[in-house]
Amino acid sequence: MGLDFFLTFAEAAQIFKRADDALGFSLTDLCFEGPEEELNKTANTQPAVLTTSIACLEVFRRAGAPVPSALAGHSLGEYTALVAAGSLSFEDAVRLVRKRGQYMQEAVPLGTGGMAAVMGLSGAEAVEVCRRASAEGVVEAVNLNCPGQVVVAGDLAGLKAAQVLAKEAGAKRFVPLSVSAPFHSRLMVPAGEKLAGDLAGIVINDPQVKVVANVSADYVRTGSEVRESLIKQVYSPVRWEESIRRLISDGVNTFIEIGPGKVLSGLIKKISREVKICNIEDQASLEKVLALQGEVS
Repeated sequence: MGLDFFLTFAEAAQIFKRADDALGFSLTDLCFEGPEEELNKTANTQPAVLTTSIACLEVFRRAGAPVPSALAGHSLGEYTALVAAGSLSFEDAVRLVRKRGQYMQEAVPLGTGGMAAVMGLSGAEAVEVCRRASAEGVVEAVNLNCPGQVVVAGDLAGLKAAQVLAKEAGAKRFVPLSVSAPFHSRLMVPAGEKLAGDLAGIVINDPQVKVVANVSADYVRTGSEVRESLIKQVYSPVRWEESIRRLISDGVNTFIEIGPGKVLSGLIKKISREVKICNIEDQASLEKVLALQGEVS
C-alpha cells in the first residue's frame, strides 16, 4: 500500500517521513515491513491509510492535477479531503486519526461489538430493521453507501437480531465485517467526546475547496463547521450515497478516488452510471488518469 509511489517519487517519500516525525515512530516501517497484525490495529491503520492517500495526492499534484471543484471522503477519508482542502495540516490530521483510532477501539471492549454489510435492502428498510432489532440490543444503520448496500453496527445481541430481521425483510446477504468495533454507532459517543478535546487544540481553517461532510451530506464551509462535523462523524452515520448525489446534482461529472483501493469507485458506479470514475493508487492508475485528463472537468 503506497510502496510503488514511495520508492519512485520524492514527494511521496516526504509525506511518509512527515508522518513518522509527527507520530514519533516509524509508520513507514510498519506500512512496508509489518507486522501485519500491528498494521491492522485501527490506531495504526487509520494514519497509514491517511498517509498513503496524501502521498498519492502529492504525486498527482506534481503531475499536474486539476483543481477539484469539490471534495468528499468516506469516514476516515474525510480527513484526507480536509487536508486536500487546506482545512487541516497533514501533521495535525495524522495525529488526530491515530487518536481517533485509539478512542474508537477503547469505546467498546474488543469482541463485544461489530459491523455487518446488508445487501439488498434500501437505506430506509435497513433503518427499520435496526429499529426493530434494537429491542434486543444496540444496532444502527451506519454506512448508507449506495443502493442496496448498507452497513449496520452495534453490540452482538443487536447484530444477531438484525441478521434475522434483515433476512425476513428480503436482504440477499448479511455479511459480518472484519472490524474491531461498531464504528459510527452511538456506542462511539465516548470516542467522539475524547476527540473533541483534541480538535479543540488545533487550528482548523475554512476549507479552500468545498467539502461535503459525512454527517450532513452537505458542504462544510468554515473551520468551526469542520470541527463540529468531525466530532459527530465518530458516532453518526456516513451518508455516502446522499453525499455523492449532492455532488452530482451540483454538476460534478468526474470522480477521482485518491488512495489505496477502489472501494469508493465501486460504490459511485452503483449510485450513478452517468459520471466518469477513476482512481489513483499506483503508477499504472496514475498514468491512466493523466491520459484521460483532457476529458476531466
